[in-house]
Amino acid sequence: MSAPHVPKVAGIEPALPAPAHTTDPRVTRSPADASADSPSDSPSDASAHTPRDGSPDLSPVDRIAAVQDRLAGWISDLSTLHDLTERLARTRTLEDALHELLRAGAALVGARRGLVVLAPADGLGPETTVGLGLGHADIGHIETVPRRALSYARILDGLPEPGDDTGPDARTEIAEPDIPGEKDLDPRLREVAARLGYAASYAVPLTADPVGRTGAVVWLYDEPAEPSARQRHLVGLYRAHASEHLARLLELHRSRRAARTLREELLPSRLPRIPGVRLAVRHSTGPHGGGDWYDALPLPDGALGLAVGSVTGSGPGAVAAMGRLRASLRAYAVMEGEDPVAVLSDLELLMRLTEPARTATALFAFSEPPGAAPASPPLPAGGECVGGPAPRKLLLAGAGHCPPLILGDLRAEFVETSLSAPLGMLTCWEAPSVEIEPARGETLLLYSDGLLHRTGEPMDRAFARLHSAAAGVPRAVRHDPEAVVDHVLRVMLPQGLDDPSSEEDVVLLAAHFEE
Repeated sequence: MSAPHVPKVAGIEPALPAPAHTTDPRVTRSPADASADSPSDSPSDASAHTPRDGSPDLSPVDRIAAVQDRLAGWISDLSTLHDLTERLARTRTLEDALHELLRAGAALVGARRGLVVLAPADGLGPETTVGLGLGHADIGHIETVPRRALSYARILDGLPEPGDDTGPDARTEIAEPDIPGEKDLDPRLREVAARLGYAASYAVPLTADPVGRTGAVVWLYDEPAEPSARQRHLVGLYRAHASEHLARLLELHRSRRAARTLREELLPSRLPRIPGVRLAVRHSTGPHGGGDWYDALPLPDGALGLAVGSVTGSGPGAVAAMGRLRASLRAYAVMEGEDPVAVLSDLELLMRLTEPARTATALFAFSEPPGAAPASPPLPAGGECVGGPAPRKLLLAGAGHCPPLILGDLRAEFVETSLSAPLGMLTCWEAPSVEIEPARGETLLLYSDGLLHRTGEPMDRAFARLHSAAAGVPRAVRHDPEAVVDHVLRVMLPQGLDDPSSEEDVVLLAAHFEE
């Protein structure tokens, strides 16, 4: 006659028939089994317990051994929780925290796969789904199940369980220990579970102030199973910490997103189309929102104004100051753009009056239209007109900003804008302008110092690296400013433009002169 089937508990092998013994079973039980009965028991409870079978009390030595075993189990659990919460605390983005939550929770409840759905109850987002051991197609299959049949969806929607008279707020978990064998479950759920190869699930909510319910997480078992009382207790402790950590990251994510959106709105929505000039730009905002900016402004008579700059500080205040500075420079450029020194001088005076606690760097370039040079003196009788239209001229002035770089078939060199202090640092700012004549097919690169800082190298080496990156642009693509900026960024920032580990803003603006 075969032994009766013992149901499997998640993460624990089926129990074997207990051997005959004469001592109290509590002495031979493992700490995990002891703590599974009552995770909140205290050592005094263990020593004061009276055996149900009426056997004599344990000797003092045996009671001490039992208490030590239980304490060893608690210490092991606390050490595990400490390690897992430390790993979670080191995450700095929402996505990383969600992945770590899934991985740690799966280890605690004895599962192999799972998914977490982030859907804040206040409706302000972001909403996302992250899987553990599940691809996008697998998650898509799960989402085809009617929402009322999904345990995590019932948690998110606050739907009551059948026969639940306590209300949805009292429910903190939903366990489905045998999906193939449970006849009351939705047939589509059983079909999807069979296709993906899972047979049980355990779902819990993620709740933290001030948002309230921020999401839900569900772990999936390959065989019919459910977490033990000890495992539920441990994952409950971990989940409380994880919910608070996710709430902080959620607030940080929203503030960064708001600053990024504000900054995007303050920068040009598109680059202008100027005859004879092709423009391209790449920019990235640091996680706290910075004050780096750029502008490309069409001016009267076919002229063009180009500008880059940076405001000290970070966060919404710096972003707002950047917007005011850029708007002021546009106004001065329209009125007196042909004199970049006058534009920056007026901007410095305005900053000193309205932004006394801030400083800023700026670079402004005024590009004359082709053939805008003064008319030549009359030719003598019988003389002939030689040559074509006058070359395009650029007038530049800088205030503590990085020098631009001119790139062509015959040269790749920095334009030495004269050394000058940033705006707002001197009683009276003054610096001469620089004039250059870019040849047909040459490209002018304007950039912010964040491009150099993100390399992590000293400034002299970062400048040399930028020069090498520009000189190394393949000749076949030098006529395409989009390809030029992409090549420079690949060489300068191998980790990518949107590197979450860097707090530096990056601006790279290219102007390619076709005539």
